[in-house]
Amino acid sequence: MGVIDPRVTVKTLGGCKVLSPFYEHVMKTSARDRGFLCDSERVLYNVTTCSAEITGEECGHEYCPEKEDLPTDFSFERAGPREKIYFRPADVRAGIVTCGGLCPGLNNVIYALTTALWRNYQVREIFGFRFGYAGLVADSGYAPVRLDPDVVDGWTGLGGTKLGSSRGNQDPKRMVDFLEKNEINILFAVGGDGTMRGALDIAEEIDRRDAKISLIGIPKTIDNDIVFLDTTFGYRTAVEVAAKVIESAHVESKGAPNCVGLVKLMGRDSGFIACAASLATGYPNYVLIPEQPVNLDKFLASLKRRLFKRQHAVVVVAEGVGQESMQAENAPKDASGNVVYGDIGLFLKNAIAQRFNEEKFEHSIKYIDPSYTIRSVPANADDAVYCLHLGQDAVHAAMAGKTEILLGSVNGKMVHLPIGLIVNKRKKVDLFSPLWRMVTQMTEQLDIFADNAPED
Repeated sequence: MGVIDPRVTVKTLGGCKVLSPFYEHVMKTSARDRGFLCDSERVLYNVTTCSAEITGEECGHEYCPEKEDLPTDFSFERAGPREKIYFRPADVRAGIVTCGGLCPGLNNVIYALTTALWRNYQVREIFGFRFGYAGLVADSGYAPVRLDPDVVDGWTGLGGTKLGSSRGNQDPKRMVDFLEKNEINILFAVGGDGTMRGALDIAEEIDRRDAKISLIGIPKTIDNDIVFLDTTFGYRTAVEVAAKVIESAHVESKGAPNCVGLVKLMGRDSGFIACAASLATGYPNYVLIPEQPVNLDKFLASLKRRLFKRQHAVVVVAEGVGQESMQAENAPKDASGNVVYGDIGLFLKNAIAQRFNEEKFEHSIKYIDPSYTIRSVPANADDAVYCLHLGQDAVHAAMAGKTEILLGSVNGKMVHLPIGLIVNKRKKVDLFSPLWRMVTQMTEQLDIFADNAPED
């Protein structure tokens, strides 16, 4: 392996000279036996290769998944406990903030951070800041909450976030003023893309002051759209709950002649939930995602043929579909600066009804939008375990003086990723991937995209 790519270099506050209290009960064994990792351990991003990379021959395929801009040895620093740490546990005052929309697993992450700090490192000053970054502004009126294992006991079974959340930016200077005044030297920011951009702003202000404050991000996006990462917490739960909604839509669609069960799922820019939940049930006849533009006329014609043939249909659409034809020139933005998307679910419902009414084609439509229901449920078992892993490794990273990074799984291993590497980017469904291939094979919906769709 060559030189480490500078894009994945992890920033630290300084040298680690404090012997970690982690695994103290087995201090007589070797560092490896105690489970400690070193900063030299890496996780490769590309774990498959094209034989042409090995033989030096030209690859014969026009599209090859290995033909990427990233070098073959692109890798990330592996996360986990270090034998020597930067902070003395007795000097640590840690803060936790949850931002953005709700997502299954938020309380699990808070629990994991709190218990790992308290039990593994004997940190006794842990604070939860209320209602997102607003809680880091002195005059917000939101008093911090002291956290310990007794306080967070039972939180893992609850949806939402016990600390509250909010969208919107705050002045980074005022937030760092608040951190310094309260002597907070570790901050865990749990949130999505907007939260991570805000974390970078905070980190830049910390750098300007040369303050020794570790800032660790834990990415929260139910859409599973963080680049490089295998998955994000909440996604597995969302797929599980969404699959049950699709099952209900299928039952509804079979309860009336020529009935369409239409389900809108989360997915502003990436259709992972729509794809995975549809595959989990096998019921959808159409799965529409932002990555694959849809010809509305061809879709409506195909849907009518389906109803003629089987008298029922299930359509799953991700919320980001069709925005290019729905957005006004000066579309409004939410408090986090995200463009407010048009409601593709209602748009499709009305489009189907209008076309079929014009053609005097008897039909009915059962429209289901479960978005807020899905976001607010507790994490399932898979997500709960993942959240625990994220929280514990985030604490290991912070105690070792890592900063301006986020935690996540790459090829099944937890790693440190510089926050700047992932902001303003999106992981999207690859239309050449097995995931999308399985969807199209299950639905047989290719005629709504192709130029040679059959006419009625």
